[in-house]
Amino acid sequence: MEKVELAATQAGFTLDPAQRTAAGRLARLDAELTRKRRLFGANPPPRGVYLWGPVGRGKSWLATAFFEAVDVRQKRRVHFHEFFREFHAAYARHRADRRACELAVAELLDGCRFLCFDEFHVHDPGDAMMMGRVLTSLFEQNITLLTTSNYPPAGLMPNPVYHHMVEPLITLLESSMDTVEVAGPTDYRAESRPTEARTEFQRGGYLWPGTARQLTAAGLVRPGPDERCGVETGGRELPALAVREAQVWFDFAELCDAATSTIDYLSLADRFDHWVLSGLPRMTGGSRDAAQRFANLVDVLCDRDARFHLIGEAPLEECLRGEALPIDINRTASRLRLLPVLAAPEDVGAAAADA
Repeated sequence: MEKVELAATQAGFTLDPAQRTAAGRLARLDAELTRKRRLFGANPPPRGVYLWGPVGRGKSWLATAFFEAVDVRQKRRVHFHEFFREFHAAYARHRADRRACELAVAELLDGCRFLCFDEFHVHDPGDAMMMGRVLTSLFEQNITLLTTSNYPPAGLMPNPVYHHMVEPLITLLESSMDTVEVAGPTDYRAESRPTEARTEFQRGGYLWPGTARQLTAAGLVRPGPDERCGVETGGRELPALAVREAQVWFDFAELCDAATSTIDYLSLADRFDHWVLSGLPRMTGGSRDAAQRFANLVDVLCDRDARFHLIGEAPLEECLRGEALPIDINRTASRLRLLPVLAAPEDVGAAAADA
């Protein structure tokens, strides 16, 4: 526990009781990961740890602090989306072999003893079956896993129509990992509104309704018609309103209503570190698929720490309401609240003058 508590002290805060409980379990994992090898035979790999709880309770911070402090050379920390992009590419290289999944995992994690996943979730039935195979292979290769999630294992894919498809994965997680709830009463992300940006993501902002004055204050220039262009990803082109060196500007309808994927966003995030997305609508009655794509985009940009300017037609809370929202909308909203609101109420009346 000392390493995580020291990191908290250096960051200027004290662990709450739920975080201390998790830190205690992580301290035991630290001892198990760093113990000396026996003279005869290898130690069995330590059981993994599955941290779960509501947004803003410090799960990712705990996992990051522990990962950075643990004295293990053969370790890797990767976001869930990023790992599975790499996995699908490796799987394709071994597709002809009946052990393609095992070979792909071995290729990606060769020599790894400790793997840290962030934001573990399952929403797609096909993904559930593939994840089960990946984790089975991972555990068979004696890799210890630490992961964070907004759901307990039994709460993954709660839709009763598909839940049975994730039950083997749930059994695997519960038999191979210790589940630790981090659910203190405080949403630290909601309470923490620093006056200065701590990350590149926070150097962006949320603007509504996107008047000329607001754009100028944010250092943005509205794209002209002649700036429209196609941005290549995955062998096709996505329409962009503008590309300006490391900045790319998309329209919500053209990016999120289209059949784009998380892999597309990851690929584009390799090339652009400043994103502008305009036209965020009120999602009441909108497309569930578009809302899910938007949530995936926010995940990618926040985890990549890309600067993000989001332009909506209403206050953020109004846009993120409706029946078609993804089940992870609380995490999306929590991350978007990290963006400073760059639109003042008196600017709303200026929208008509910009039209």
